Amino acid sequence: MADNDQQQQGQQDTQAAGKKPEVETPEKKERRKGIIIVVLVVLVLVGLFFYWRSTFTEDTDDAQVDGDLYQISARVAGQVVHVDVEDQQYVHAGDPIAELDPRDLQVALDQDEAALASAKAQFLQQSTNVPVTTVNSHTDVRNSDAGVNSAQAAVQQAEASAQAARSRIANTQATALKARIDVDRYTPLVAKDVISKQQYDQAVATATSAQASLDEAERSARASEEQVREAQARLAQAQFQQQQSQRNGPKQIQIQEARAQSEQAAVQQAEARVEQAKLNLSYAKIVAPIDGIISRKNVAVGENLAIGQSLMTIVPLDNLWITANFKETQLQHMEKGQKVDVEVDALGGRHFKARVTQIGGATGSRLSLFPPENATGNYVKVVQRIPVRLDFTNANEENRDHALRPGMSVTPTVHIK
Repeated sequence: MADNDQQQQGQQDTQAAGKKPEVETPEKKERRKGIIIVVLVVLVLVGLFFYWRSTFTEDTDDAQVDGDLYQISARVAGQVVHVDVEDQQYVHAGDPIAELDPRDLQVALDQDEAALASAKAQFLQQSTNVPVTTVNSHTDVRNSDAGVNSAQAAVQQAEASAQAARSRIANTQATALKARIDVDRYTPLVAKDVISKQQYDQAVATATSAQASLDEAERSARASEEQVREAQARLAQAQFQQQQSQRNGPKQIQIQEARAQSEQAAVQQAEARVEQAKLNLSYAKIVAPIDGIISRKNVAVGENLAIGQSLMTIVPLDNLWITANFKETQLQHMEKGQKVDVEVDALGGRHFKARVTQIGGATGSRLSLFPPENATGNYVKVVQRIPVRLDFTNANEENRDHALRPGMSVTPTVHIK
C-alpha cells in the first residue's frame, strides 16, 4: 500500500509538473540485466586472477638488476701520461684506458736483465766446476789408493830387510862366540908354547873381526827396524789420506753440485724478477678487462698513482642477474629452478625469462651493517625479506640490445606451482 501511495504521489507530482511518467521498456530491462551479468563475470574473473596469483605465483617489486662492477685500479705506481676514456663511454675488453710513464719501469727491467746475465755467468762457472771437482776427487782417491799400496810394499820390504838383518846378527853372534871361545882356549896354550904365537894372533884377529861384524849387523838391524817404523808411519799416513779422500771426495762433489744448484736457483730468481719487471712494464698500459660502460672516472693526466689506487669503475652489460627480496612468507613453495617472468619498469613493461638460481642464506636485516638485536626487550615482529638470485635464461637473445642496466627496478613473478 505504501508503494502504491508513493507511486500515485509520484504520478501526481509528475502531472503537476506537466510531465508524463517514464515507462520502463523491456529493452531497458534486458540491457540492465546484461550489465549486471558482465559486472558479475568481471568480478569472478578478477577473483580467479587474484586466487591464481596468490596460489600459483609469487611476485615482488623489491627487485633490481644486479651485476659485477669491476673496479679498475693501478697495479704499479707511476705518473699518468695519458687517459683514453671518459665517463659513460662504452669500451670493449682490451681497449686502452690509461697509460703510466714507463721509463722508471724500463730502467728496473734493464737492471734485472743485467742481474740475470750475471747470475747465468756464475751458474755456468759453478756448473763447469762440477765435472772438474768430480775428476779431481776421483783422482785423489786413486792416488791415495796407490799411495797405500806403495806404502804397504815399502813396509813389507823394510820388514824383509829387518828380518835379514836379524838373521845376520844371529850368524855373526855365533861366529863371534866361537872366535871368543877360540881366543880363550888359545890363551893358556900360547903361554905354554903349545901353539904358536901366530896361531894365537890369528884367533885374536878372527875374534876381533867377528865382533866387528856382529856390531855392524846389530847397527844394520837397528837401521832396518827404524826403516820398518818409518814405512809403517808412511803407510798409516797413506791410509789416513785414503780415508780422507774416500770420505771427503763425494762431499766435495756434493758441495760443488750444491753451489751449482744455488747458482741455478739464483738464475731462476733473476728470471722471475725479469718476468715481474716485464709485467710491471706491461701494467703501465691499463686496458679494460671486460666490455662495459665507464663510470666514476677519477684519474687525470699528471696524477701520481699508488699501487691499488682506484681509477674508475666498469659496469658490464652482460652476465647480469636479478636480486629479488621476497618476504619470508613467500618462500614456502619457492625452489631452485622454478621459472620466472620478469617485467622491467624502465623498458615499458618489457618482459624477460629467468629462473630461480639460489635462495639467500640470511635475511637482508641480518646482513646489514647494524643487524637487529631482538633480545633487548623492545622486540617488534617484522616480516623479513630474503634475497633470491634469479638468472636470465636467454639473456643473449633477449638483451641483445643491452637495454638492461644494473640497478634497474624489475617485478619478477615466480611460478611456484
